[in-house]
Amino acid sequence: MQTPSDRHDYPAHWEADVVLRDGGTARIRPITTEDADRLTSFYEQVSDESKYYRFFAPYPRLSARDVHRFTHHDYVDRVGLAATVGGEFIATVRYDRIDANGRAASAPADGAEVAFLVQDAHQGRGVASALLEHIAAVARERGIRRFVAEVLPANSKMIKVFTDAGYQQERSFEDGVVRLSFDLEPTEASVAVQWAREQRAEARSVQRLLNPGSVAVIGTGRAPGGVGRTVLGNLLAAGYQGRVHAVNRAFAPEQTELDGVPAHRTLAEITEPVDLAVLAVPAPQVPEAVAECGEHGVQGLVVLSAGYAESGPAGRELQRELVRQARSYGMRLIGPNAFGVVNTAPGTLLNASLAPELPRRGRIGLFVQSGAIGIALLSSLHRRGGGVTGVTGVSTFVSAGNRADVSGNDLVQFWYDDPDTDVALMYLETLGNPRKFTRLARRTAAAKPLVVVQGARHSGVSPLGHAVRASRLPYATVSALLRQAGVIRVDTITELVDAGLLLAGQPLPGGPRVAILGNSESLGLLTYDACLSEGLRPLRPLDLTTEASPEAFRGALRRALADELCDAVVVTAIPSVQEGGAGDEALAEALRAAAAEYPAKPVAVVHLELGGLARALSAATSTAPPRSSSATPRPRPDAPGPAATGSATPGPAPTGSSVTGAPDTGVADPGGPDTEPGPPRRIPAYPAAERAVRALAETVRYAQWRREWAADPGRVPEYEDIDEQAAAALIEEQLAGAEDDPRGHTLEPVAAEALLAAYGIAVRPSPPAPGADAAAEAARELGYPVALKTTAPHLRHRADLGGVRLDLADEDQLRRAYAELTESLGSPAELRPVVQAMMPRGVDTVVRAVVDPAAGAVLTFGLAGAASELLGDTAHRLIPVTDREAQSAIRSIRTAPLLFGWRGSAPVDTAALEELLLRLSRLVDDHPEVVAVTLEPVVVAPQGLSVLGASLRLARPPARGELGPRTLPSY
Repeated sequence: MQTPSDRHDYPAHWEADVVLRDGGTARIRPITTEDADRLTSFYEQVSDESKYYRFFAPYPRLSARDVHRFTHHDYVDRVGLAATVGGEFIATVRYDRIDANGRAASAPADGAEVAFLVQDAHQGRGVASALLEHIAAVARERGIRRFVAEVLPANSKMIKVFTDAGYQQERSFEDGVVRLSFDLEPTEASVAVQWAREQRAEARSVQRLLNPGSVAVIGTGRAPGGVGRTVLGNLLAAGYQGRVHAVNRAFAPEQTELDGVPAHRTLAEITEPVDLAVLAVPAPQVPEAVAECGEHGVQGLVVLSAGYAESGPAGRELQRELVRQARSYGMRLIGPNAFGVVNTAPGTLLNASLAPELPRRGRIGLFVQSGAIGIALLSSLHRRGGGVTGVTGVSTFVSAGNRADVSGNDLVQFWYDDPDTDVALMYLETLGNPRKFTRLARRTAAAKPLVVVQGARHSGVSPLGHAVRASRLPYATVSALLRQAGVIRVDTITELVDAGLLLAGQPLPGGPRVAILGNSESLGLLTYDACLSEGLRPLRPLDLTTEASPEAFRGALRRALADELCDAVVVTAIPSVQEGGAGDEALAEALRAAAAEYPAKPVAVVHLELGGLARALSAATSTAPPRSSSATPRPRPDAPGPAATGSATPGPAPTGSSVTGAPDTGVADPGGPDTEPGPPRRIPAYPAAERAVRALAETVRYAQWRREWAADPGRVPEYEDIDEQAAAALIEEQLAGAEDDPRGHTLEPVAAEALLAAYGIAVRPSPPAPGADAAAEAARELGYPVALKTTAPHLRHRADLGGVRLDLADEDQLRRAYAELTESLGSPAELRPVVQAMMPRGVDTVVRAVVDPAAGAVLTFGLAGAASELLGDTAHRLIPVTDREAQSAIRSIRTAPLLFGWRGSAPVDTAALEELLLRLSRLVDDHPEVVAVTLEPVVVAPQGLSVLGASLRLARPPARGELGPRTLPSY
C-alpha cells in the first residue's frame, strides 16, 4: 500500500488497453484533475434515463462541485477510472472507501462503494464489465476486499454486470433499491468468466479484420506495380465480395476510378463505412493515415509499411506510437511490416496481401511472423504434386510482420470456435506471452490440433521487429511446456506442413499400432524402422510385390483398416512397371475407396516419384475429416482404439504375409465394414517414409493427449496443514527489511526453512561447523552417525571433489574428517562446513521452482548430479501443478527407472516425492513474492524422503499478475 507521502502519485500502471465485446478497443486510465472538460462533455451525451439510474433522481447536468469531486482523487481511498476512445470518455467508474456502517473511511477499512456510468451509445459493448475487472484489481491493490453497489431494480443491465462477474455475492432489497455486496478475491467462477469474455472479445476483433464488409487500400499507386497497387489487384483478382476503395493523395481531382473501383484522394471523401484499411504508404505518412482511419470509424488496419522496430531504436519508438494511436481510436492492427491477410470463405474471398493468388479453400488456419515463411507455406499448401503432395487448402491466413498488436494469441482465440478451421499451423519467432499462449493453446488443442514451429530458437536473440519480454528459460523448457498444453511441436517448416496435411484430411488414431503395406519390401522395412524410432508400434509389413494391382492395394488396405489390432495404416508405393500394375489414378481411387469404408482410422501414403499418384490422392473436394452419416452411426475420429494386447511382433514377417495373418490373394475381402462408406477423403502422400511416420507419430501423441489430458488434467490438492497466513507474514517481514534489489532477496537458511515449513516441507537441520569443536557439538545434538559437508558454492553437492564425508560414527571420525577437509580443500571460512544427521539411503533428486518474467512460474524436477546438470534430463511443469502432472513429471525423465527399482534395487517412495512437488507448487502459486526455490538434494528413500538443502529468493511481485484484469500487451 502507498504511504501518505506518495498516495497522490499518478498510478501509471493502471493504464491499460482492452478489447471490448464487439472487437473494438478502449483505453482505461485513472481520471485526473485535467479531465474536467472531458467529464462534462461525456455527461452531456448521457441520456436522462442513464443519469437517473446513476443518481436515483433527475440530474441533467454536473455542478462545478460535482466535477471537482469526480476528477480529484487520492488514488487510495477515492479512485476513478475512465474508458476512452479517441481521447474522449465513453464510461466511468469510481469507488469510495467506506467502513462497516457505510460511512466514508480510510485504511484499514476494507470496503468500498462502487458506481458506473456508461454512455448510451457504448452500452452493450462490455465496457462496464471491463471497468469492473480493472477497478476491482485497483481496489485489491489498495487493500479493499469488498465492493458494495446500490442499483435501481429497473437498471437490469447494471445488475447483470455485477451478477455475471462470478464473484461471491449477497443481495438485499431495501427502500426500493437493490443492494449488492461481493468479495473481490478472484474465484474459479470469476476467472472463468473473465477468460471467456477475453476469448469472445479477442476472437471478435480478429473476425472484424478477416471478414470486412469494405476495404480501402491507402497508398494505391497511380501506375501499375508497387505494394498498394499490387494489393488492390490481388483483392480484385480474388473476387472479394465486399466494396473496395483506392486511396491516394496524389490522384488528380478529376480521377474517380482506378482498376474499376472508386478512387479517392482521402479517406474522408468516402461516404460510406470502411471496415478495413490496408496501409501501403511510407512510414512517415502512416500517422496521418491512421488518424484519418480513426476519424472515419475504420475498424481495423493492416500495415504493410516497413521502417519500424526492425530498423532500430528509433523505429521501435515509432512502432509503439503507431500502436498507441491505433488503439486510441478503438482499432486493432496487423503489422507493421506485414505481408497481409487472407480469408477464403465463399462470402468473403479476401486477399489483402502480397500473395499473387487466393489460396485454395480448405480448413487449415495459418499464422506466421515472417512474410518469407508465409510465402513458403502458402506455396507448399497450394501445390499439387511434387514435394509435400497431400495438398490441402487454407481457411484463413495472417502474416503479422512485427506483430506489434495482433499476435498469435489472438489467432488462437479466433480459431478456437471458428467453424471453418479444423487445424491451426503457426510459425512463431517469438512468444510475447508464453504463459497466456499455453493457457489458450491447452483449451484450443482440446478441440482442434495446433501445430507450432518456432524460429530463431537457438540464436537467443529475438528478431529486431519483435519487442517482447525476454525469457530466461531455455528453448527445450519452453518446448516441453507447449507439449504439455497439447501443442504439436515440430522443428521445421516441412514438418509443420507434413503434420498439418495429415491432421486436416484424416481422423485421429486410437493408438500407436501401425499397419504397413505396399509393393516394395525395402520401403516397407524403412517405414517399419522409422516407426520404431518414433516410438510407434508397427505391425509386420505386408509386401504386395511389384505386381500388385490397384484391387490388391484396396483389399489389403481394407483388411488392415478392419483389423482391431491396427490404429493407422501407412501405404508404401513405388512405380509399377508390370503390365496390369497399379497406375497412379487407379491406385489413388482404390486407396480412397478403401479408406472411405473405414473412416475412423488414418491413412498415409509413402510414394517415390509418383507425382500423378500424389495429385490424384489430393483431389478430394474437402479437407475436413469425414463426417458421420445421419443414417448410420460411425466411430468418432478421436475415439480410443481397442486394447493393445498382442499388437506388435518382434520383427518384420516374411514377405507375402498379410497384416491379418491371412494369405494375400489380391482380391478385396468379401466381409465389408459395419458402416456405410464415407465421402472421398484426401489422403496425404509423402516422398519419404521418415516424413510420413514423423507426421503420424505427432498425430498419435496428440490423440493420446486428447484422450488422457484434455478432459482431466488433474486437480490441485488442498493440504490442511498449510499455514498460508503465517507464510505471508514471514514473507512481508523479510521483504520489509530487504534492500530494493530487482533480482530479489535470498533468505538466510533459518528463514527459508521456516517459510517452507509453513507449507509442510521440512528441511533437515544443517548446523554450521566453523570449527572442529562446533562440529562435534552439532553432532552430539543431532546424534551419530552424521555427515560432514562443505557448502561453498564451488563445492556444493560435489562429492566427487571430496567435499562430503558420510557415515561418521563417532567424534573421532568426525574430527579426522574435519581436519582432512580443511587441509586438502581450504579453510573453514572458505568451505563453510555443516553437519547433518545421516538419513536412510535413497535416490538423490533436485526440485526447483522459478518465476520467469515471460513464462511465469515453472516447476522443474530431475535426478541430482550429472543426469540433470550435464544431460539436461529434467521435467518441467507450469505452476500450479496438478496431481496428475506431478505424477507425469516424475515418470517422464529418462532416468526415472532409478526411482522404480532398476536392476533389482528397492523402489523409492514416489508418492512422497509427488506430494513434495505439489506442496512447493502451492507455495509459489499462493505467494508471487517467491521467485526462486531450490531443494537439493532431496533424498527419496523406500519410505519417505529427506530435504537436505534449500535456498529461497523473494522479490516484490508485479502489480498485475496472470489473474489480473484483461489487458492488451504493451511492449
